[in-house]
Amino acid sequence: MKKSLLLILTFIFIGTCSFCTHSKEHRMPSDLEGETEAIAVGERPLFKDFMGINGHFTFKPELYNQVCRLVRNYHDMNWDVTKPGDPYQPPYAVNGVNWKSDVYGPWKENGFETDICLQLSSFSAENENYKELWEGKEDWAYSYGKALASYFGPSGDEKLATSMEIGNEPGVKFDATLYKSIFKNMAQGIRDGDSKIKILTPYVTASKPDDYSQDLKGIYADSDILPLYDVINLHSYASVQPNEGPFNRSFPEDSTIDYLKDINKTIRWRNENAPDKEIWITEFGYDACTPEAMKQRSGWGLELDWQGNTDEQQAQYLVRSFLAFAELGVERAYLYFYNDDDEPFFHSSSGITRHFEPKMSFWALKQLYEILGEYRLKRVVKKIEQDIYVYEFEHGSDSDRLIWVAWSPTGTKTHKKDGYQPRTIKTTLTELPGPPITIFGMATSENDPPKPEWQQMKENAISLTIGESPTYLVFNNKKN
Repeated sequence: MKKSLLLILTFIFIGTCSFCTHSKEHRMPSDLEGETEAIAVGERPLFKDFMGINGHFTFKPELYNQVCRLVRNYHDMNWDVTKPGDPYQPPYAVNGVNWKSDVYGPWKENGFETDICLQLSSFSAENENYKELWEGKEDWAYSYGKALASYFGPSGDEKLATSMEIGNEPGVKFDATLYKSIFKNMAQGIRDGDSKIKILTPYVTASKPDDYSQDLKGIYADSDILPLYDVINLHSYASVQPNEGPFNRSFPEDSTIDYLKDINKTIRWRNENAPDKEIWITEFGYDACTPEAMKQRSGWGLELDWQGNTDEQQAQYLVRSFLAFAELGVERAYLYFYNDDDEPFFHSSSGITRHFEPKMSFWALKQLYEILGEYRLKRVVKKIEQDIYVYEFEHGSDSDRLIWVAWSPTGTKTHKKDGYQPRTIKTTLTELPGPPITIFGMATSENDPPKPEWQQMKENAISLTIGESPTYLVFNNKKN
């Protein structure tokens, strides 16, 4: 069961009630093995242009603009039209939603840049008659894409979106020849509607495709499709190996899982076959419900022993995922999800708020955004597996302003979290760019963040206690 099933309930509710340039350097980091020290990386985006979140109709932009400025919306085609071929006049939808006044307008007013994910919804392979629905609709796919881009795109009067995805997770269930026709015509319509809009593939993989992912090496390598998209679109979840359970997850740096390795495979394919394309991760995340909710598990969640993370682990692993993605060189990463209702099941407690009240992850991401928003990753200072990671970030307009982020790249798998003791070590950091102005730990509430123990050893060295929550060291080497 995928998160798309969770969204269906929201779609039904709304329908009833309505009536968030690729790296200049193509160096590939190792697949998380051994020790690495002091490696410069290619140019990376500022964190404010990198951190994103997945939203939907109930998204509260005035709340979530504290954690990022990029948002991705699940825009269902069957909200716009009853079936392919029907006339469409944006921003109006057949279910009564006005995309401008109800969704994209308020998001823009609160500082968000929007990526529109066009979901096939009931026009997908889940509908046994989907091929008949799309038969002879090539011209309509073109005109629908053009209408969307002309109205919502950055060159028009409204300027409500800067990118569009043609499909979310059509996967291998959708006939490849038919999907290529839809993609080709809709993408051309979007191009002709607004040439400034970035076009994304649906969720693709350089590994083995499945019911939710398409083969990156399939139609997206074809000469007639390559010019029609700008971004390779990944969904990345830190899933354990199949023999450890279908729903369990692990910490980001775990070398036994494919979380970061699959992204590396995609980067390699991009570098060899489509070097002008960006790579975005439009979904990643971790579940975290309350102990009280866990007692209410039922159905598959109970039978297959679904386990989520603790609230603190969710916060740690989301922050560390953003840091890992920055090192790999992807251009954007959108976390899943904005809010949940504390439901004890897969993808059902992935929000950074619970009933729209901040979880620990909300405060940790708010802190990350505020601290690193104007900074970009400059180099990997130290990277020793199962021991310590240290990354250096540089201010986008002032090279004298540096921040180091240090943490223990350890953790636990969800089905092994009971009784787990997080790792804490005392370490010595040398060759610092100067004496730190301040050092503080990861925030988990609106109160002041924790202050780790540290001691100046000599001019450019300190001893510091770190753990699985990232620690921030702030430097300013400007000469007075």
